[in-house]
Amino acid sequence: MEEFVKRSLLFDFYGDLLTEHQKEIYGAYVMDNLSYAEIAQEYDISRQGVHDLVRRVEGILEEYEKKLQLVEKFQEVKQKVKEIEDCRSLQEAKQAAENILELL
Repeated sequence: MEEFVKRSLLFDFYGDLLTEHQKEIYGAYVMDNLSYAEIAQEYDISRQGVHDLVRRVEGILEEYEKKLQLVEKFQEVKQKVKEIEDCRSLQEAKQAAENILELL
């Protein structure tokens, strides 16, 4: 998975579990695509502080994903839905739908 997409998905799924400060800084980095220097200037903290916080939050989000696997399940369901779109018969579609239910 492309790193940007991975970061975005992790933030979408687990961002509400972060502190408000972590959400603001990491959101500025991932969603607004700001550099460490731009974030540091906007929030009046050091560039190194932004770097450290971003790395720490990435570790936290990865840990949540490791335990809960919500992003992985989302990606699997998304793939299965695409399979349904490609089905040529009702039976194939029913089988693909059953596969999705098994994932949930």
